[in-house]
Amino acid sequence: MLSWIPYRGYWSTPFARWQGAFAHLHALKFAAHVARAELAHRQIDAGTFDFAAYGLTIGQHQSFYGLPWVTAMLGAPHLTGPTISQACATGVRLMATAAGEMATGGAQRALVIGADRTSNGPHVYYPAPDGPGGTGIAENVVMDNFNDDPHARCAMVDTAENVARREGITTQEQHELVLHRQTQYQAALAGNRAFQTRYMQAQLDVPDARFRKTDGQIAGDQGVYPAAPEKLAGLRPVREGGSVTFAGQTHPADGNAGMILTASAEEARELAPAGAPAVAVLAFGQGREDKGFMPAAPIRATQRALKNAGIGIEDVAVFKSHNPFAVNDIAFARAFGLDWRAMNNFGSSLIWGHPHAATALRGVIEMIEELEMRGGGIGLFQGCAAGDSAMAVLIRVG
Repeated sequence: MLSWIPYRGYWSTPFARWQGAFAHLHALKFAAHVARAELAHRQIDAGTFDFAAYGLTIGQHQSFYGLPWVTAMLGAPHLTGPTISQACATGVRLMATAAGEMATGGAQRALVIGADRTSNGPHVYYPAPDGPGGTGIAENVVMDNFNDDPHARCAMVDTAENVARREGITTQEQHELVLHRQTQYQAALAGNRAFQTRYMQAQLDVPDARFRKTDGQIAGDQGVYPAAPEKLAGLRPVREGGSVTFAGQTHPADGNAGMILTASAEEARELAPAGAPAVAVLAFGQGREDKGFMPAAPIRATQRALKNAGIGIEDVAVFKSHNPFAVNDIAFARAFGLDWRAMNNFGSSLIWGHPHAATALRGVIEMIEELEMRGGGIGLFQGCAAGDSAMAVLIRVG
């Protein structure tokens, strides 16, 4: 095994649509605030960790200091490690980084945290003394990068259109998937959010910007837009002559998630509730697709993860994905001969939103919980990322 995850040794905030409940919170400070509370709830001393990694994709004020600042704020000033950015794949990359550190004997107990705030994204000015009149270059970090891949020379939505054309995926099929994913998400809300509260606080106190008092509370994800067949029928594709509508893609969000990994099963067992199942990380995989075909990249990452684990797709019981576009799941299911209806039980980023560095971690967490409910088995999480890349991870529960 590459590493172990203590059962319930993970958490996620609700995800709030950008400009929502978390828009005023500094992402690094909020991540430390939540992690400190979650570790205290589990009676885990932050001083016992010997490695940490922090993931972000959208800069915040003084995020130059990254991981060392976050660990100092959460009460572990001795703790160091890297700050990692791999766009939407950051969550899985954090796990792989911790597992790699353990493989070389550099760590026994690791904490990884992914956090981003897409709200109020930074506006950056890059000096260019050699430019005409010394005029520099300005960038809206969030919107400009959503709309222009400097290598593929297209927007994110164009990569979905490219895959849809190549695979013959229609708007109707995309909308059918969206409606099904909405139904799956509703199952996570049943019984007063019984599934989500396995890893998420039932009510999260939202602090003020200075983290000195509570501004309010949020119960579950904020800004999930309910879909209905009649609403979807009236939507037109974003691109003229295309197939992807606004309903067929996720929304930017704010939030954070964390996870503990250990080098041994024994240590993971010590940090988990009595009688909890073992959670083992089996393999990782990465892949890159042809230029401008980002949503298909998880196919190659999954093939590599399966090869590294020495198993076949038929050995996987639970499938979870970061699906920024409905096209992602359709293309993936076709490649492996799967029914996309069987993927993403209880929700996915297509529905609950996408705060980048935290997205994959939440997906993996939900996958672990679903595996536990099934009595164990192997789960696959996969997701694409900017630059036509992707990562995948295989986990066994029980």
